[in-house]
Amino acid sequence: MDTSQIISVVVFVVALGLIISEKVHRALVAIVGAVVLMAIGVIPFETAIHHLDFNTLGVLFGMMLFVSVVKLSGIFEYLAIKCAHIAKGDPWKIMMLFVILTAVLSAFLDNVTTVLLIGPMTLTLCRLLKVDPVPFFITEIMASNIGGTATLIGDPPNIMIGSAAGFDFADFIIYDAPAVVIILAVIIVLFYFLYGRKMSAARKKNSGDVVFDVMGLNPSDYIENRRLLRISVVMIVLVVVGFMFHGALGWESSIIALGAAGLILLISGESIEKALLNVEWTTLAFFAGLFIIVGAMTETGVIEMLAQALIDVTGGDVFLTMLVLVFASAIVSSFLDNIPFVATMIPILLTMESSGMDVMPLWWAVSLGACLGGNGSLIGASANVVLSDISKKNGYEITFVQFLKVGFPLMMVTVIIAAVYLVIRFPVAG
Repeated sequence: MDTSQIISVVVFVVALGLIISEKVHRALVAIVGAVVLMAIGVIPFETAIHHLDFNTLGVLFGMMLFVSVVKLSGIFEYLAIKCAHIAKGDPWKIMMLFVILTAVLSAFLDNVTTVLLIGPMTLTLCRLLKVDPVPFFITEIMASNIGGTATLIGDPPNIMIGSAAGFDFADFIIYDAPAVVIILAVIIVLFYFLYGRKMSAARKKNSGDVVFDVMGLNPSDYIENRRLLRISVVMIVLVVVGFMFHGALGWESSIIALGAAGLILLISGESIEKALLNVEWTTLAFFAGLFIIVGAMTETGVIEMLAQALIDVTGGDVFLTMLVLVFASAIVSSFLDNIPFVATMIPILLTMESSGMDVMPLWWAVSLGACLGGNGSLIGASANVVLSDISKKNGYEITFVQFLKVGFPLMMVTVIIAAVYLVIRFPVAG
């Protein structure tokens, strides 16, 4: 490794260590790390700007603005109480309902949009029932990444793989979705043993009057602005349709998000100044810095070396390469942004394909591994950072280590299931 490669790795490792220690805010760590890399010339400013994923940042910013307006209607409180009524006030049933809802929405919206919609509902309901929202947020983070794995538009790596390999929406439903259904069923069972039994016991002991009071609430009483509610429902439907068909329209997903934010602000007449106050600026700053830090490793060739090494150890055997890729993609994507990793893997797989190798199983190995790997740590995916920031802002901090203890083992379980699925689905590779 040359000097620039060593420096880029050192900066990333130090930044990761500080983020894990939580002694310095992760947004500050990311910004300072990015500045250091630019200041010493590892990555020039112009190149660093090129590595900023403005589409992702645009989706984040647009949906934060959109949700800040939508929530003024009272729709989240209305839906939260409706969910409580459906679940008869049982916290475990509510968690299971939210997990399924989050996974389904994440398959047709991007993960960040989903958690921005689910997060306020969760907070409202947990406060009403006087239960800790952190377990709810952790399960919803994991559900969003699992659900997003199922479709072409659910997670950015799938969009990239679909474009490079020529896969369409139906291909992901055929190959990825069956694995996701199995994984989701298993993960719900594991959530029950982790959280559900404790919630059930606590409910019998403590909740009595609280549950009775919640069941007596009228959801309609929580609608603050019926006109805005009607506008919000129409706009949410349009956003879902927009995200589903943005590829066919030739639009980036950020155009949908920013367009929805601008349109709802224009139609509703709500104050943009108030809406901007609710934007999670620290989240945006963190991602901007992280994109540059990872971009430096991409520019210096570190990520390419890592990806190539993963292929070299398999000796070109399709079956072994498939298994190595699904686990390696997951572990790397737990701590590195999966977008540059997948971007590096694509030309390698295309090269292998041009040499006559059957890479069909490898595309799905990378897809499943990279998307599911987002559950490995608190910085593994955009949804993790966004929802944990929402939680912290409302007084419920999710620490890096706290999430790692739950997320990484469960992520490995899901990847093992994915690996078994791939072996069964592609026996020819063996």
